[in-house]
Amino acid sequence: MSHQISHIRRDYMLQKLNEKDLSADPIVQFGSWWDEAIKSEIHDINAMTLATASKEGIPSARIVLLKGYDSKGFVFFTNYESEKGKELEMNPQAALCFYWKELERQIRIEGRVSKISTEDSDVYFQSRPLSSRIGAWASSQSSVIENRQVIEQNLMEYENKFGTDFVPRPSHWGGFIVKPIMIEFWQGRSSRLHDRIRYSLQNSQSWVMERLAP
Repeated sequence: MSHQISHIRRDYMLQKLNEKDLSADPIVQFGSWWDEAIKSEIHDINAMTLATASKEGIPSARIVLLKGYDSKGFVFFTNYESEKGKELEMNPQAALCFYWKELERQIRIEGRVSKISTEDSDVYFQSRPLSSRIGAWASSQSSVIENRQVIEQNLMEYENKFGTDFVPRPSHWGGFIVKPIMIEFWQGRSSRLHDRIRYSLQNSQSWVMERLAP
């Protein structure tokens, strides 16, 4: 083990997490923390780790961007034919993780995943910059390509095809929603004795709040 790596550590001193201060609804609580993060001007606040697994249970993880949330769940967009898209098609379960180091906070979310409506995907797609819309056509995400020139050539072809006119959403691109069954709020505390509050969705569709040992 590298001596330098094993000695990287810091203490967490900013805040506490008490049950009496939390909403009974984890989506409302997420919104409260989200608003605090916005006010803190954290960079890439909507960056989250998305963990998926193959049908055989082999996990993979990557950073994606949250593009919306409400009582129904958490939405992100991708190429449906990408690795994560194929895994979610075979095994529609996922985990999300936000880490806001400036606030010494982490939020973990687990749930089932489904595609959002084509209408909602269309609306978001048209809100993207022109270059991003064309890029969705130019890249067959996660597929092996010979070199960078393949992407650049594809990009030129689609720029010539669409120009600055209307760019339709490709059928292989759209949104997923993670419908949570578990949400955990983590607040860093001194001596690694962190505060962890977990919400679990019950069959009655109500949430149970529990404190976990750090």
